[in-house]
Amino acid sequence: MSAAPDTQLPPHPASAPAPQQGTNTLSIISLISSFFIGLAGVITGHIALVQIRRSGQSGRGMAIAGLVIGYANILAGFISITVFVVLAVTQVNELAACAGDGVAAGMVDACTY
Repeated sequence: MSAAPDTQLPPHPASAPAPQQGTNTLSIISLISSFFIGLAGVITGHIALVQIRRSGQSGRGMAIAGLVIGYANILAGFISITVFVVLAVTQVNELAACAGDGVAAGMVDACTY
C-alpha cells in the first residue's frame, strides 16, 4: 500500500469584497430627508459614506449632497432661532421702556404701536 503524496493547496490571497451593484439606500434617504429634517440627512449621510466605502456601492455623491444640504438646513435653523430671539428681546425691551418712565413723563407718542 502506498501513501498518498503530500499535496497542499496554495493559500488563497485575501481579497476585497466584491462591489455590490446599485446605489446605497441610505445615500438616497440622506438626500431626500436633508430637505425636511437636516439632522436626519446628516446622520444617514455619514452612515451611507461608511457603507459605500466598505461595500463599493455607488451613491457617494448623493450622500455628500445630503450632508451639505443637511448641515445648511441645521445652520439656517440656528440662524432663524437667533434672529427670532433677538427680535423678541428687542420688543420686550421696547415694551418695558414704554411701561416705565416714558408714560409717566408724558411721552406717550414715543410708545405708539
